[in-house]
Amino acid sequence: MLDITILPTVNASLNLISFVLIMSGYVMIKRGDVQKHKACMISAFCVSVLFLISYLTYAFLGEEKRFSGTGWIRPVYFTILITHVVLAATVPVLATWTLVLGLRGRFDKHRKLARITFPIWAYVSTTGVIVYLLLFRLFGSATTPAG
Repeated sequence: MLDITILPTVNASLNLISFVLIMSGYVMIKRGDVQKHKACMISAFCVSVLFLISYLTYAFLGEEKRFSGTGWIRPVYFTILITHVVLAATVPVLATWTLVLGLRGRFDKHRKLARITFPIWAYVSTTGVIVYLLLFRLFGSATTPAG
Protein backbone atom coordinates (compact mmCIF):
# COMPACT_ATOMS: atom_id res chain seq x y z
CA MET A 1 0.00 0.00 0.00
CA LEU A 2 1.26 3.45 -0.93
CA ASP A 3 1.86 5.83 1.96
CA ILE A 4 0.43 9.00 0.42
CA THR A 5 1.70 11.21 3.25
CA ILE A 6 5.05 11.27 1.45
CA LEU A 7 3.53 12.65 -1.77
CA PRO A 8 3.89 16.37 -0.88
CA THR A 9 7.64 15.78 -0.45
CA VAL A 10 7.72 13.79 -3.69
CA ASN A 11 5.83 16.62 -5.43
CA ALA A 12 8.26 19.27 -4.20
CA SER A 13 11.18 17.10 -5.28
CA LEU A 14 9.67 16.65 -8.74
CA ASN A 15 9.13 20.42 -8.98
CA LEU A 16 12.76 21.01 -8.06
CA ILE A 17 13.99 18.44 -10.59
CA SER A 18 11.76 20.01 -13.23
CA PHE A 19 13.19 23.45 -12.46
CA VAL A 20 16.77 22.18 -12.75
CA LEU A 21 15.97 20.50 -16.08
CA ILE A 22 14.19 23.60 -17.42
CA MET A 23 17.12 25.83 -16.48
CA SER A 24 19.60 23.31 -17.90
CA GLY A 25 17.61 23.19 -21.13
CA TYR A 26 17.69 26.97 -21.30
CA VAL A 27 21.46 27.02 -20.82
CA MET A 28 21.90 24.30 -23.44
CA ILE A 29 19.92 26.13 -26.11
CA LYS A 30 21.80 29.37 -25.36
CA ARG A 31 25.02 27.42 -25.93
CA GLY A 32 23.62 26.10 -29.20
CA ASP A 33 23.47 22.48 -28.03
CA VAL A 34 20.10 21.53 -29.48
CA GLN A 35 20.34 17.81 -28.61
CA LYS A 36 21.05 18.44 -24.92
CA HIS A 37 18.33 21.12 -24.86
CA LYS A 38 15.88 18.63 -26.35
CA ALA A 39 16.85 15.95 -23.81
CA CYS A 40 16.49 18.36 -20.89
CA MET A 41 13.12 19.67 -22.02
CA ILE A 42 11.65 16.23 -22.76
CA SER A 43 12.90 15.12 -19.35
CA ALA A 44 11.39 18.21 -17.68
CA PHE A 45 8.09 17.47 -19.39
CA CYS A 46 8.13 13.84 -18.21
CA VAL A 47 8.98 14.89 -14.66
CA SER A 48 6.12 17.38 -14.77
CA VAL A 49 3.72 14.66 -15.91
CA LEU A 50 4.85 12.52 -12.95
CA PHE A 51 4.33 15.53 -10.70
CA LEU A 52 0.78 16.01 -12.01
CA ILE A 53 -0.08 12.36 -11.38
CA SER A 54 1.37 12.51 -7.87
CA TYR A 55 -0.27 15.86 -7.11
CA LEU A 56 -3.71 14.71 -8.24
CA THR A 57 -3.35 11.47 -6.28
CA TYR A 58 -2.63 13.44 -3.10
CA ALA A 59 -5.34 16.01 -3.86
CA PHE A 60 -7.98 13.27 -4.10
CA LEU A 61 -6.74 10.86 -1.44
CA GLY A 62 -4.64 12.91 0.97
CA GLU A 63 -5.44 15.26 3.76
CA GLU A 64 -6.04 18.94 3.22
CA LYS A 65 -3.46 21.18 4.86
CA ARG A 66 -4.38 24.64 6.00
CA PHE A 67 -1.72 27.32 6.26
CA SER A 68 -1.25 28.33 9.89
CA GLY A 69 1.26 31.14 9.47
CA THR A 70 0.28 34.50 10.92
CA GLY A 71 1.41 38.07 10.48
CA TRP A 72 3.34 39.26 7.43
CA ILE A 73 3.95 35.74 6.09
CA ARG A 74 0.26 35.06 5.57
CA PRO A 75 -0.33 37.53 2.69
CA VAL A 76 3.06 36.58 1.25
CA TYR A 77 2.11 32.90 1.27
CA PHE A 78 -1.30 33.46 -0.30
CA THR A 79 0.13 35.78 -2.98
CA ILE A 80 2.65 33.08 -3.92
CA LEU A 81 -0.02 30.37 -3.75
CA ILE A 82 -2.57 32.23 -5.89
CA THR A 83 -0.06 33.15 -8.59
CA HIS A 84 1.31 29.62 -8.49
CA VAL A 85 -2.13 28.00 -8.92
CA VAL A 86 -3.27 30.35 -11.69
CA LEU A 87 -0.07 29.95 -13.69
CA ALA A 88 0.17 26.21 -12.97
CA ALA A 89 -3.14 25.75 -14.75
CA THR A 90 -1.51 27.04 -17.94
CA VAL A 91 1.64 24.90 -17.84
CA PRO A 92 0.22 21.61 -19.17
CA VAL A 93 -1.13 23.33 -22.28
CA LEU A 94 1.84 25.64 -22.81
CA ALA A 95 4.49 22.98 -22.18
CA THR A 96 2.73 20.40 -24.35
CA TRP A 97 2.26 22.76 -27.26
CA THR A 98 5.82 24.14 -26.99
CA LEU A 99 7.19 20.59 -26.94
CA VAL A 100 5.05 19.53 -29.92
CA LEU A 101 6.21 22.51 -31.97
CA GLY A 102 9.84 21.72 -31.20
CA LEU A 103 9.48 18.03 -32.00
CA ARG A 104 7.75 18.87 -35.29
CA GLY A 105 10.61 21.16 -36.25
CA ARG A 106 8.49 24.30 -36.26
CA PHE A 107 11.27 26.24 -34.57
CA ASP A 108 10.07 29.81 -35.25
CA LYS A 109 6.74 29.12 -33.54
CA HIS A 110 8.47 26.97 -30.90
CA ARG A 111 10.82 29.86 -29.99
CA LYS A 112 7.97 32.39 -29.78
CA LEU A 113 5.89 30.17 -27.52
CA ALA A 114 8.90 29.10 -25.45
CA ARG A 115 9.49 32.76 -24.56
CA ILE A 116 6.13 32.62 -22.78
CA THR A 117 6.27 29.03 -21.53
CA PHE A 118 9.78 29.14 -20.07
CA PRO A 119 9.30 31.86 -17.43
CA ILE A 120 5.86 30.56 -16.43
CA TRP A 121 7.06 26.96 -16.11
CA ALA A 122 10.17 28.03 -14.18
CA TYR A 123 8.08 30.22 -11.85
CA VAL A 124 5.54 27.47 -11.21
CA SER A 125 8.28 24.92 -10.47
CA THR A 126 10.03 27.33 -8.09
CA THR A 127 6.91 28.49 -6.29
CA GLY A 128 5.74 24.88 -5.96
CA VAL A 129 8.80 24.20 -3.82
CA ILE A 130 8.27 27.43 -1.86
CA VAL A 131 4.61 26.61 -1.17
CA TYR A 132 5.64 23.13 0.00
CA LEU A 133 8.30 24.52 2.35
CA LEU A 134 5.93 27.12 3.81
CA LEU A 135 2.95 24.79 4.17
CA PHE A 136 4.56 21.48 5.14
CA ARG A 137 7.91 22.38 6.72
CA LEU A 138 7.93 25.89 8.16
CA PHE A 139 4.35 26.46 9.29
CA GLY A 140 2.71 23.32 10.60
CA SER A 141 -1.02 23.04 10.39
CA ALA A 142 -3.89 20.84 11.28
CA THR A 143 -4.96 18.41 8.60
CA THR A 144 -8.46 17.49 7.57
CA PRO A 145 -9.50 14.62 5.30
CA ALA A 146 -9.82 15.69 1.67
CA GLY A 147 -13.11 15.52 -0.11
